[in-house]
Amino acid sequence: MKICVPTMGNAGLGEAICQHFGRAPTFTVVDLNSDEIRILPNVSEHMGGKGLPTETIFAEGVQVLIVGGLGPKAVMAFSQAGIDVFVGATGTVKDAIDDWHEDLLSRASQENACQEHRH
Repeated sequence: MKICVPTMGNAGLGEAICQHFGRAPTFTVVDLNSDEIRILPNVSEHMGGKGLPTETIFAEGVQVLIVGGLGPKAVMAFSQAGIDVFVGATGTVKDAIDDWHEDLLSRASQENACQEHRH
């Protein structure tokens, strides 16, 4: 199973979570089956590139996204792609995965999406 967390840099499991999904400098992908960790740069239009940040996640074959928060359009896109999204993550990638394992995070919905990102 592959889990993705939007992050501030390249420190793997010890990297801080970026609280703004679309503007995360990197996405850390952890494969729980192989213990492989991949750091993907956010090259979307949000960062001056092309495309949407969701496309990077879709291409990686991620099954679970763990975030601090995200906007309603991203919630809908991930839902339509069959990717489970959990909100409320803080700390590091390791903290977020541990909290997810312990059912401490909420499943993303239109109701708990970031209100300031309704565009």
